[in-house]
Amino acid sequence: MRDPAPIYNITPFTLMDYPDKVACVVWLAGCNMRCLYCYNPHIVLGKGSINFEKVLEFLNSRKGILEAVVLSGGECTMHSKIIWLIKEIKAMGFFIKLDTNGSRPVMIEHLVTLGLVDYIALDFKAMRNKFEMITGSDLFENFERTLSFLIASEQKFEVRTTVHSDLIKEKDFGEMVRYLNLMKYTGTYYIQNFLNGVPTIGNLGYSVNQLKGIACPKHNMKVVFR
Repeated sequence: MRDPAPIYNITPFTLMDYPDKVACVVWLAGCNMRCLYCYNPHIVLGKGSINFEKVLEFLNSRKGILEAVVLSGGECTMHSKIIWLIKEIKAMGFFIKLDTNGSRPVMIEHLVTLGLVDYIALDFKAMRNKFEMITGSDLFENFERTLSFLIASEQKFEVRTTVHSDLIKEKDFGEMVRYLNLMKYTGTYYIQNFLNGVPTIGNLGYSVNQLKGIACPKHNMKVVFR
């Protein structure tokens, strides 16, 4: 399948991005959000230069070395041909992890129903009252539909939030924990502190590590700071 080169870059080796798997990361260009803290503006706003065939050639050369492929971005579910790519990657024997903002619930439901995804990392950007300000989009309901679907499914997934101290305060964090608890999420909730010293879409300043060690509201999930 000839494709108009939607891949921005490939990270050839990582032990950090897929739990307990040796993986690579395929970065797809473009996103339907403009998160102020996003440290991949070149991927979100840029164009791809690598087509799907080149990705498959690379993976074929890494059989026996890599176990898994992480599809990230940007927002990888924006690309309609991602289903074809995932099928090809799965046929090669690799595990698939999807990094997503949850804004394309129909696509995610389709991928999960077909059994094409082994693991999903779902970004929880903010509660509804701050969602548009932080993401530049009005896609909270789409995220909520994706979260509800994944909770009701047997799909392995995690929820994660990137925290910049100018955007997510202790009160916001408490509301997010209570929301996930209300949604009956019982998996792991990862809190990622913003990486200082990198360019961002919102040109944010220094973020203070303010949340680690604070008391969480009563919940039925595992909260991990990283």
